Amino acid sequence: MTSKALILGATGGIGGETARQLQQTGWQINALTRRAQNRSKINWIVGDALDPKAVSCAVQDCQLILHAVNPPGYRDWDKLVLPMLENTLAAARQTSATVVLPGTLYNYGADVFPLIDEAAPQHPVTRKGQIRVKMEQRLRRFAEEGGRVIIVRAGDYFGPHAGNNWLAQGFIKPGRTITTIANPARVNVGHQWGYLPDVAATITALVAIRERLQPFENVHMAGHWDDDGRQMVTAICRVVKKYQLRTPKDRAFPWWLMRLLAPFQTTLKELLEMQYLWQQPVQLSNTRLLAVLGSEPHTPLEHAVEQTLLSLGCLPSTR
Repeated sequence: MTSKALILGATGGIGGETARQLQQTGWQINALTRRAQNRSKINWIVGDALDPKAVSCAVQDCQLILHAVNPPGYRDWDKLVLPMLENTLAAARQTSATVVLPGTLYNYGADVFPLIDEAAPQHPVTRKGQIRVKMEQRLRRFAEEGGRVIIVRAGDYFGPHAGNNWLAQGFIKPGRTITTIANPARVNVGHQWGYLPDVAATITALVAIRERLQPFENVHMAGHWDDDGRQMVTAICRVVKKYQLRTPKDRAFPWWLMRLLAPFQTTLKELLEMQYLWQQPVQLSNTRLLAVLGSEPHTPLEHAVEQTLLSLGCLPSTR
């Protein structure tokens, strides 16, 4: 039988990249989207992840559901995120589908820093983190009830077609030649990054062996560890220089301005909530991932940055 997956969030960075890589390994893809799409070989189904009937219809014959959908623009997370997940779990019960969730660092507080393994307690310090913890608790109960779950946790996402992320919203400005880089990290404070194609490759590899995994499988990716908070900035400068453009200037991210503007803009408020992840080193241990896969997909940082900047329109199409 041909394997089939339902992607919730296929128009986003992690959903779209995972759909592409699953297709390359022979999977057929259903994708639920609120607006009609006409691209790639995906079977696009118009519907809303908040509509249980729409999700139920879209999951027909699917052995996998990637839950990579979020409310648009950070609005009403506390009201919409968990109902979306319940619709996914109800659909997974229909076809005994494995549920995959891209995890985040938001679940953790400083009590488990700087190195976090899969068994670390989750004591979030932000509203968004509290919601993410509730999601994973619900997924664990689903697994205890007989379902199958895979959580793949990585650092801050970046990559081609990534949605809301620090690289595009903080460091640089999409669609413009890079003249300055705003670095949110404190001096000599390490930070974790997850390149979307590597995350998608990890998900694809785990899905291929899902029957051999634990019913509730939680793995962390090492990704790109920026040990002094400067490596991402340095990689951006090197890539820009390759295109014979002027080397960007490096400046500190204006956290003071975020505090002034946050009350008036939801996105800035969300960014400000995550400041604590830039003030102290936060690193994920990939011990469990190596135990089940043997190795972790890893793209060299400079190449990953180049592909990201090209997709953001910050570099000439040729050099």
